[in-house]
Amino acid sequence: MMDINEILEHLPHRYPFVLVDRVISIELGKEIVAIKNVSINEPYFQGHFPNHPVMPGVLIVEAMAQVATILSFKTMNAKPSDDSVCYFAGIDKARFKKPVVPGDQIVMTVNINKFVRGVWKYTGVAKVNGIVVAEAEMLCLSSPKNRT
Repeated sequence: MMDINEILEHLPHRYPFVLVDRVISIELGKEIVAIKNVSINEPYFQGHFPNHPVMPGVLIVEAMAQVATILSFKTMNAKPSDDSVCYFAGIDKARFKKPVVPGDQIVMTVNINKFVRGVWKYTGVAKVNGIVVAEAEMLCLSSPKNRT
């Protein structure tokens, strides 16, 4: 289990773009389960949609990608630094099954499918109350920040 302080050590994002609140379990090199508590105080709800707040699907996928990043750094026994980063490189087979609204708790499970020469491939599933709300395959690239 990881609390928010340890999450911030393994994630380069900061407020208002941290979309992971707690890691429930982690199996290095294989799988991570984490949660995102959805609050009406999230800045995107001011415009999406003011009278019917719904969490944007792209942010649900971004949350899964952040969970994947934590798994990658923990698996490599590394932390984000001034000279390294994990870039979101691709999304495949993204599906949004049900709206996510304030008060929901998203439970995200991300599995590593493959890692070859700095490229990670994952499968992510997001659930609310045990019901799938989103799923996607994601690619991330581990790379130095200053590429020439």
